[in-house]
Amino acid sequence: MPWMTQTATSEARPYHHGDLSRALVEAARRILETEGPSALSLRAVAREAGVSPAAPYHHFKDKGELLDAVAHEGWAALDAALTEARLKAADSQERMTGLGVAYVRFARDNPALYRVMYDCSRDKDALPEQMKEEGAYCQVRNTIDERSGGTASPIDLELATIAAWCAGHGLAEMISFKQFDPLKEALGGEEAFLRGVFEHLGMFAKLDQA
Repeated sequence: MPWMTQTATSEARPYHHGDLSRALVEAARRILETEGPSALSLRAVAREAGVSPAAPYHHFKDKGELLDAVAHEGWAALDAALTEARLKAADSQERMTGLGVAYVRFARDNPALYRVMYDCSRDKDALPEQMKEEGAYCQVRNTIDERSGGTASPIDLELATIAAWCAGHGLAEMISFKQFDPLKEALGGEEAFLRGVFEHLGMFAKLDQA
């Protein structure tokens, strides 16, 4: 029967990717950014990657595992973006500002991926591996430690890192607010606005010390 022939052909479709797991993750990312999370399924990912509907199950037992793999790729990509920003900076002050700007840009340019990264991390017992061992989170902590001259206590350093990370996350959530448009225009654009916000993070602490 025609439908039997079509099914058999579909199931027998050969894997034509050198790294099918990665191809499936990349397909999932494309679906997330173009159609949103509701459109994501293992069948949809298989179709996007050009493989049989059964193929994803050789690598991911369900949609949750696939999303974890997508989140893993997202954290690695964020780490790369922060590394690039950090290497361009001339000093620790510029590094902190550059890290913040790079973080918000990443969230703005990859909104669905960014959401998946946090959705997959929220109920975990530990931070994603890509945030540790010199990953994205550690880059922020190391830069703060540099600015303190290595004098900050471990608790102060951790709290300062969380505060800086939350500032970046909050601005990433609010960057598209229309209420900021006049300030962006007054400062000369979004880039200047972002830099201005991050450069003012320590303003009140400095005033308290005055």
